[in-house]
Amino acid sequence: MNQKYFLYARKSTDVEDKQVMSIESQLTELRAFAKNESLHIVDEFVEKQTAKVPGRPIFGEMVRRIESGEANGIISWHPDRLARNSVDGGQIVYFLDIDTLASLKFPSHWFENTPQGKFTLSMAFVQSKYYVDSLSENTKRGLRQKVRMGIFPSQAPVGYLNDPRIKTIVVEKKSAKVIRLAFEKYTQGDMRLEDVADFLAKHNITTRSGKRISKTRAAFILSNPFYVGLFKYGGEIHEGKHEPIITKKLFDEAQAMLKQRGQPERKPKNEPQPFCGLISCASCGMMITGEYRVKKQKNGNVHEYVYYHCTKKHKSIKCPEPCIRKEELDKQLSCLIQKVSLPKDWADELNRLASQDYKNSAQSLTACVKEEEEKIATIQTKLQRLLDGYLEQDIERSVYRTEKAKLLSQKKSLEEKITSLSRKQNDWLEPFQDWLKTAQRLNEIASDSDLFAKKVCAKEIFGSNLRLGEKNLRAATGGTPKNGVVVGQNQWAVLRAAHSSVGQMPTSQILVPSPGLEPGSQVPQTCILSLELRGRVFVYRKTVPDN
Repeated sequence: MNQKYFLYARKSTDVEDKQVMSIESQLTELRAFAKNESLHIVDEFVEKQTAKVPGRPIFGEMVRRIESGEANGIISWHPDRLARNSVDGGQIVYFLDIDTLASLKFPSHWFENTPQGKFTLSMAFVQSKYYVDSLSENTKRGLRQKVRMGIFPSQAPVGYLNDPRIKTIVVEKKSAKVIRLAFEKYTQGDMRLEDVADFLAKHNITTRSGKRISKTRAAFILSNPFYVGLFKYGGEIHEGKHEPIITKKLFDEAQAMLKQRGQPERKPKNEPQPFCGLISCASCGMMITGEYRVKKQKNGNVHEYVYYHCTKKHKSIKCPEPCIRKEELDKQLSCLIQKVSLPKDWADELNRLASQDYKNSAQSLTACVKEEEEKIATIQTKLQRLLDGYLEQDIERSVYRTEKAKLLSQKKSLEEKITSLSRKQNDWLEPFQDWLKTAQRLNEIASDSDLFAKKVCAKEIFGSNLRLGEKNLRAATGGTPKNGVVVGQNQWAVLRAAHSSVGQMPTSQILVPSPGLEPGSQVPQTCILSLELRGRVFVYRKTVPDN
């Protein structure tokens, strides 16, 4: 019988930089073997795919051509090149049984089409399957051990690098800074996921393959607990040993924002205007919205306008408020922002007092830290009991995973709280000085043409207290005098109230700290401004001359 052979070569991956010489070396050896043995090769089949599971397309094509009678033999380097699973291996043996295949040739393995030969071939297939199964199990065991050690057993996300020298994950400082900024900007509420993707692209943050970060990928980044020191693997949340990029508080704020903005998108009739969501109507309390209008004159001139007006959505009140042009509203808002600007002499004296307090103050937080550590120890005990219950099969896997995730989240929050308590005494000065700088820059911000930046600034200063009535924009009172000290919602509200009071009094001014961390009863009646930031209260006192 005339023997016709198919040559089959395979490697286990389609990645070009792995097993680069495998296919070429197989082809060279097999062609030389066929020449020495005077074997007639009808065609060659090369495949770059694992044989662990059935379904290889090129192997399937070769089998179909064998069934059609184009060849009755196969040349391959080793039986494990043909099959590493029971289905493909069984098919080869079955073809030998029904004489569809007459011969198999292997340079590295002896085979004859006899009962003994088919037995040894079956053993070779079984051994190949055992090898790949054992390798898979060993790999999984190694991955589980890495997870128990707190090491994420996969590719590091954006902002981190896999360090092959120490076989762990380290922070990539440049991209980590960008990721942290993306979280901070998104939690402010003025960025969409598309904007986050644009922000990352602007800073050259891409996927591992070099592609642009998509909207979906941006959402995944913002919801990935890896950035706070946790990681998800096998459907569970695990505690990692890698360095967090962001705080747990910032991550929780991002999750809340994702949930809040996760409603289905609706296409707006007009492009969103900068001041939408900032101002409410003085008459009916509804929000002020912006509307784009185009006016075409008979002479061909085209004029574009943006008007702001009440949404008029109140069910029981017919709002009489007229609309106002964007330019006029911008002018009035800029004026309000400028009125809150912190004078330089105030800022210099507050900075001096803050620096002095920073050097002299010392407060023990040992009791608070110990209390939080006891809570962490309790959570550790709960985690161990939860694991014991799961191993004893007293609780279901789904319950175990859910409760474990909750406890690890609580533990991470407590650990950050301990860190915050430890630094509380010394981490307030820089934010306070940053606020002083921002308060002094309000004139510059108000004069700028960036309306969205102006909106962010106004939102922080006035909150939801801006009202528009009869085309006049005003801010609701933010401070109430108490024992001579103006107590406000925040430092901006207090500063606004102080400005209105100071203008009615003499120019003699001094800044003094209050007796403690809270305004005391002994604060003079002449005090009109109390600024509180990061646990420190600074009181602006206006001295009134005796009559």
